[in-house]
Amino acid sequence: MEEKMNSKQMLEKLQAEYMDSLFKAHERGQKVAWVNGLFPQEFLEAMDIQAAYPENLAAVLGAKKGVTPYLDRCEELGYSSDLCSYTRLGLGYQEDFDSDVSNIPRPDIILNCTNICGLCVKWFENTAKRLNVPYILIDTPFQPEYDATESDVDYIVGQFQDMIRRLEEFCGKPFDYEKFSRVMKTSRRVAASWKRATDYVQRMPSPMNGFNMFNYMVLAVCCRGKETTADYYDLISEEMEELLQKGESQFKGEQKHRIMWEGIAVWPYLGTTYKTLQANDMVLTGSFYPSEWCVDYAQDDIRSLARAYANRPPIGSLQRQVDVRCGIMECAHCDGALYHVNRSCKILSFMQPAVRKAVYERNHKPYVTFDGDQTDPNGFSPAQFETRVQALRETMEGQPKAGER
Repeated sequence: MEEKMNSKQMLEKLQAEYMDSLFKAHERGQKVAWVNGLFPQEFLEAMDIQAAYPENLAAVLGAKKGVTPYLDRCEELGYSSDLCSYTRLGLGYQEDFDSDVSNIPRPDIILNCTNICGLCVKWFENTAKRLNVPYILIDTPFQPEYDATESDVDYIVGQFQDMIRRLEEFCGKPFDYEKFSRVMKTSRRVAASWKRATDYVQRMPSPMNGFNMFNYMVLAVCCRGKETTADYYDLISEEMEELLQKGESQFKGEQKHRIMWEGIAVWPYLGTTYKTLQANDMVLTGSFYPSEWCVDYAQDDIRSLARAYANRPPIGSLQRQVDVRCGIMECAHCDGALYHVNRSCKILSFMQPAVRKAVYERNHKPYVTFDGDQTDPNGFSPAQFETRVQALRETMEGQPKAGER
């Protein structure tokens, strides 16, 4: 009998299948789209368009130390080093589409949604002009009133309807509403499976090494409309249950301190950051970034779909940002927080001082900040990170632990 795959093997298999499908799309007569991480992929799946994610490529190249040639090339082209490193990498990569580490195919169309990053608008617009391909923008307004209003939803639904018309023209066929309904059902299953799997970090002690969420989330980003993605997250849940029954954990250190990691991972220094936390007996049990991909809505309700993609925390009010972080820290029983002041992600980093202050005023949990960058290795200092983590540990050691309050 064939031996059952573990989650690591299944992830490798599904990633390989996804990349193979991307690069064979044109052979099958399919179009390839470049989209940002939280674009409503349901519309593309319904039209049999293969979706590639330049942000994910940037994260992979960052983790595998393959970004420097593209960052340098972007600056040689005259772009500022103050731009997001994802953007700089993407603008450099599009000059030849040839990395020794990982690649994505040239796009036939580019689509962008503003619910996670405003800079992507100009990055993707620039790329569409450079490559002479169509560009579709879905604008999701910032929500100063906490949630998307009915007027916001009307505005977004109108854009969805216009996008459907443009995709029909682009593909030369009518929009497949039956497949759209099936994809919505699958995507909702993926959201539920992803949340169930990652909620295991909240257990005390945690059977999951929370840092693994940054690896697990790749399929939630790139393959949210596929049943195999939900199967994969169900398998992770099964493995976590087995660890719980055995009283074991993926985290090989002592779980003295439970922390929230705020912000995107430092991809070029995943090993360094994890080992530093482990050496200081800190297990990551909560993080805002992975939770972003729990996108759920009412089945066959396009208004609910619009609201779900509009109500993403990066474009939410300060109050909502604070509520999300406080909720994570409470549910994950965090003793403290580690805030990544990300040179690239301006929208989150600029709001962060007010968020940190408000979160602390509400839960009085200690926190520290560290300077970094999601992809540019020059924006992070391992020595500074170690010093800040040690300071957080010393502060938390003087506080009551989770479960003792």
